Amino acid sequence: MALENKEYDFVIIGSGLGGLTCAYILAEEGYSVVVLEKNHQIGGNLQVFSRDKCIFDTGVHYIGSLDEGENLNQFFKYLGLMDTLKWKRMDEDGFDVIRFDDGKEFKYAQGYDRFIEVLSQEFPNEREVIENYCKDIKETCTHFPLYNLKVEEGANYLKNADLLSINAAEHIAAMTDNKLLRNVLGATNALYAGDKNTTPWYVHALIINSYLTGSYRLQDGGSQIAIQMAKSIRKLGGQVLKRKEVVGVDYHDNGLVKNVNLKDGEKVFAKNFISNAHPAVTIDIFDEKRFLKPYVKRIKNLKNTPSSFIVHLVFKEDTFNYINHNIYQFVGDNDVWDVIDYEQSNWPKSYFVCTPASSKSEEFAEAMSVMTYMDYEETKKWEKTFNTVAQKGERGDEYEAFKKAKEERIISLLEKQYPNIRSKIKAVYSSTPLTYRDYIGDKTGSLYGIAKDSNNPLKTQINSKTKVKNLSLTGQNLVFHGVLGVTLGAFVTCFDFVDKHQLMNKVKNS
Repeated sequence: MALENKEYDFVIIGSGLGGLTCAYILAEEGYSVVVLEKNHQIGGNLQVFSRDKCIFDTGVHYIGSLDEGENLNQFFKYLGLMDTLKWKRMDEDGFDVIRFDDGKEFKYAQGYDRFIEVLSQEFPNEREVIENYCKDIKETCTHFPLYNLKVEEGANYLKNADLLSINAAEHIAAMTDNKLLRNVLGATNALYAGDKNTTPWYVHALIINSYLTGSYRLQDGGSQIAIQMAKSIRKLGGQVLKRKEVVGVDYHDNGLVKNVNLKDGEKVFAKNFISNAHPAVTIDIFDEKRFLKPYVKRIKNLKNTPSSFIVHLVFKEDTFNYINHNIYQFVGDNDVWDVIDYEQSNWPKSYFVCTPASSKSEEFAEAMSVMTYMDYEETKKWEKTFNTVAQKGERGDEYEAFKKAKEERIISLLEKQYPNIRSKIKAVYSSTPLTYRDYIGDKTGSLYGIAKDSNNPLKTQINSKTKVKNLSLTGQNLVFHGVLGVTLGAFVTCFDFVDKHQLMNKVKNS
């Protein structure tokens, strides 16, 4: 049956985790749902790609809160994911390793008790500080009901300006005079593009708590999440369609969206529409004249988090040992909160290293991914180009030379940690902000969407409902980014259409 011959209850634009989770919830509740994805592969930041028979993740390198009883574990049980995917638990005594240029290393252990014990061995005079840091994280998390599998009643925490305006870097600095400990406690801020002047403490707390309560990798890539969810959605009667790019909409006379228009000329009709795209992109698709001018101005002027440059190394067979933890490496004597802004002479100030988990071998790594920040402006001269698997394009020799120079810089830095690594490399691939832009759809290839701002927290809060009454938003800009944040955001979106108490009871009883 042609798409135009049916009116769905919901059209969902984008098959990222937010869109897929909304589709699952609504289909499970009996609504007719169709997910429209512009790319040849579903999943958004869950997408993977394969080079030399190695699978690389584009966005999901590890996932937290997956221990029994933790929030994402419970949400994933409801979504049918915990028992169907291949999970690999990361190192107990150091799932994240913080490494500084002087060679000093510090480990984040799994679980609060072990975290305190391991870190206190390095800072024996600061044990009370580390304990208070953990207490503060846990106390902060109690202010977010859905994060704790509770339905929010009464006051909306999103309007609690006192809580939202606490600055992360300042808050940690106030805990101790020990500058090294301050740096260690704030070192994983690459998880949220931490900015010394703007990143709120609650963002730090929610994200760090999630990784301390069960950190895992997915063997053979994060795309398993999207694939499994699409299967479940189809079993529930929903549709998930690829190569269906939404380019515009038509409206009823009463101001409600009537249908979306696809690039291939098709029209898809529905009673309700949910956009998993960035809010600024959503405004463009749905015509900015349909929204209040102050809203459009605010959304389009909000600062986005930076993009990244990622080097993907393929190793020669059985030459490089698998590393079951991540490495946060800092270059030079930089403050850990001072890595986003850089000059060409000191790029990169930090980078993240992981070896993807593969079911082929427990001992050896097939590959390595090295991620660092990159400003979109560095690639702006090529912004009129476009290149995906579904829509091939060339960016030219100058662009390729630019990438090669950046790859060489990263590999040279890696050689300081792994002196023989170059001899073990079979092939090198890399992605830039343009890669993220073309596949994800954000205009600047932003890693984590809109940057939260402790100086003006309400300005960066995004409501799921829009001025267009049958258009809602979901995705990483709603609550916070990452697998957990996006999952929570999808539930927030769906609470407008289903009984939230009954839905959360299903989650808790899964």
